[in-house]
Amino acid sequence: MAGRRRNGEGSIFAYRNGFAAYVWVETPTGLRKRKYVYGQTWEEVHEKWVRLQQEALDGPVVTKAPKMGEYLEYWLREVIKPNRAPTTHANYETYIRLHIGPYLGSKGMLRLKVQDGQTWMNKLARTCQCCGQGKDAARPVEKQRCCAIDRCCKQTLSVRTLSDVRDCLRSALSDAVDAGVVSKNIAKSIKLPQRRKRRRPRWTTEEARKFLESARQDSDPLYAAYVLVIVMGMRRGEVLGLPLDAVDFTEHQLWVEHQLQRVRGQLLHRQTKTEASDDSLPMIAIVATALRLRLTKRQEDQLVATTEGSWQDSGLVFTTRYGTPIEPRNFLRSWNTRCRKAGVRRITLHAGRRTCGSLLADLDVHPRVAMRILRHAQMSVTMEIYTEVSDESVRQALKRLEQSLDG
Repeated sequence: MAGRRRNGEGSIFAYRNGFAAYVWVETPTGLRKRKYVYGQTWEEVHEKWVRLQQEALDGPVVTKAPKMGEYLEYWLREVIKPNRAPTTHANYETYIRLHIGPYLGSKGMLRLKVQDGQTWMNKLARTCQCCGQGKDAARPVEKQRCCAIDRCCKQTLSVRTLSDVRDCLRSALSDAVDAGVVSKNIAKSIKLPQRRKRRRPRWTTEEARKFLESARQDSDPLYAAYVLVIVMGMRRGEVLGLPLDAVDFTEHQLWVEHQLQRVRGQLLHRQTKTEASDDSLPMIAIVATALRLRLTKRQEDQLVATTEGSWQDSGLVFTTRYGTPIEPRNFLRSWNTRCRKAGVRRITLHAGRRTCGSLLADLDVHPRVAMRILRHAQMSVTMEIYTEVSDESVRQALKRLEQSLDG
C-alpha cells in the first residue's frame, strides 16, 4: 500500500528513500505555493500531510525552510526560553553563538546532511578556542601569549563539551522534525571522539570527618552547609537556596524544593532541577544540631544588622551577615579555604556530594536508598558512583589475596 496512491491522496508520492507530499497553501505574502513534507514511511508522511492541511486552513504558512541560524534563533526565543530552566537557555545560547552558528548558521535546513554535521563536529574538535574566538588577539599586545603571536595554546573543547554542543543541536532539530520543518534529525548520526571517564576524586571517611570537625571547631558560619553537602548529599544551589520554612524540627524533616543560581548576572531563587530533586529527607542528629547552630548565628546577625539598619531578609537559611543570599562562587571559595585549613585534599563541591554517595556504598547501603538520599532521577547515575570502588576496599581485597597466597 505504501507504493500506491489512495483515492483523493495523489499528492503523496515516493521520494528518494522515503515519501513526500505537498499541500497548496497561502504564504504570508498572499501568494499560493506548494508546501512539502517528507518522511521515511507513507504513514509518517500522511500524518504530516494531514497536519499541514489543517495549518493551511488556519492561516498563512511559510513554505521555505529557514536557514539554520534563523531557526536556532527562533528556537531559543520561543521554545527554550519560556519552557526550560534559565541555565539551560544560557548554555544553549552559548553553544549556538560560539560553536553552532558560525559553522552551520548559513546553511539551509533542508540541505543539511549528516556529512555536513560530521565535518562540522570534526572541525570543532580540532579548533583551538583561543584562536577560533580571537581571545588572544583581543588582549593588550603586552599580554598576548599564544594565537596572536603564532604560538597556539591548543585550547580545544573537551569531549564532554562537544557532546553537550551536539545534544543542543540534536534537541533543536528534533523539535524541527516535530514541526515538519525538516524530515530527519542529522545530529543523531554525528559521531564524537571516544571519551574516557576519569576516576573522580572523593574523600575517605577520615577526610570527611577531619573537614567537618575543622569547620565546627573554628565556628565556621558555613559549617551546617558543609554538613548538608557531605551528609545529605545536597547540591550547592539547593543548600544556598534552602528557605527557612524548609527546616522542620518538629517532624525532623528537611524539604528540598528550591535552589539558588546565578545566571547571566542574575541571582535566581527557583525550583530545583527536576521533580526527582524535590523531596523531604529525615534530619539526623548531626544535621539538626548543625542547622540549629546556623539559625542561632543567623538570629545574632539579624539583631546586629537590624540595629544598624542594614538587614535585608531574604528568607533563606544561609545568608551573609546582612541577610542577603550567599554568592555561589563565594561559597566555593569558602569550601576551598576550609579544605586547606582542615589539611585534606581539595576536591570540588560536587565531589563532596559524590563523597556522600561513595561513603554510603562503602557502608553497603542499598542503591535504592542512596538514590533517594541523593535524589537522582535515574538509577544509572547512582550506580556510576557505586561502581567506583574506594582505594581502601581495593587495599583490603589485595591483602586478603596476599594472605591466601601466603597460606
